[in-house]
Amino acid sequence: MNTEKRKIAILGSTGSIGTQTLDIIAEYPDLFEATVLTARTQVDALAAQARKFRPHMVVIAQPELESRLRALLRDLPIEVASGPEAIERCVTREDIDTVVTAMVGYSGLAPTLRAIDHDKLIALANKETLVVGGELIERKLRESRSHIIPVDSEHSAIFQCLEGEDSRLAHKIILTASGGPFRTLSKEQLNEVTVEDALRHPNWSMGAKVTIDSASMMNKGFEMIEAHWLFGCPSGQIEVVVHPQSIVHSMVQFKDGSIKAQLGVPDMHLPIRYALGYPQRLPSTQPYLQLKQYGKLTFEAPDMEKFPLLRMAFEAIDAGGTAPCILNAANEIAVAALLEKRIQFAGMPGLVAATLDAIPITAKPDYETLIAVNAEARAKASALLSSLQF
Repeated sequence: MNTEKRKIAILGSTGSIGTQTLDIIAEYPDLFEATVLTARTQVDALAAQARKFRPHMVVIAQPELESRLRALLRDLPIEVASGPEAIERCVTREDIDTVVTAMVGYSGLAPTLRAIDHDKLIALANKETLVVGGELIERKLRESRSHIIPVDSEHSAIFQCLEGEDSRLAHKIILTASGGPFRTLSKEQLNEVTVEDALRHPNWSMGAKVTIDSASMMNKGFEMIEAHWLFGCPSGQIEVVVHPQSIVHSMVQFKDGSIKAQLGVPDMHLPIRYALGYPQRLPSTQPYLQLKQYGKLTFEAPDMEKFPLLRMAFEAIDAGGTAPCILNAANEIAVAALLEKRIQFAGMPGLVAATLDAIPITAKPDYETLIAVNAEARAKASALLSSLQF
């Protein structure tokens, strides 16, 4: 790869993906430089990262925390800023070439669009960006020199399986899912689970939002929508299979019937390393996958009656337009309510479905439409949550 250091902005540097990205940067100091770091509220953690990696700029999303961040870094020549607008501006800097979008939820859309406008390489770890604005992002990418390399383990696996292949000869994408902590429970038993149960993922260590989405299988629905936009694949050619061992990260079946799969330990360092190093594979000192340690690898169909949010994701992408935006907004309200114990786990699909039913779908939305629909859907979901029992 180019001997010049790749200069990286990490949006969401204090979260799970962000901290692991910094691990990779620390592992390859001759190849990568953390130039910009941003966080939503974790001001102390952001300051500690800034002291270690000495970026040119740090941004805290909450403006009321800026003074504390400035105080913590007052002896260092690091530019400090705050607010969503500052996060959008920072991706346009001339001293960065790669933007790692590791922000949670809808908040990743605006800076990703700005990064595309400024021809940045995007290592995408924020699936909601493509869920909400996939059609708009696809249009903008055609007008830009920017391109996206996926960081999610499943989409990284698909990306790797398609390398060197004629994508027109792909028959279908096979997305694997762990099944989460409730895979073996009955639909009736799901009525009794708690938020603490939902946060105990059997294989992966992730942030709260992603972990809840994994438990409800909405995460896999979002990944299906993301795969649709990343790889130009209709939803009818994307299959979800439950693979509890989380060793096969995803597969591609080709028109001759053969299947290519990417396997690895369930560790996000691997796809992050691949995205940052692409098109080279960077050597790793971490433990390699040892297949002999696994007695068997199993696959099964997901239960869409038990996990209706996955079914709703397929319906939303088929409906098109702003339907995925409404789906995502309602789900963000549902997850926040679950984490605050204002809704039961089993009530989340009802809230999302009611929100989807309440808001008309707009075809071919522009950015302003997405902003308006997101706000409307969040307001409707919040009102429904307050007035009804889910």
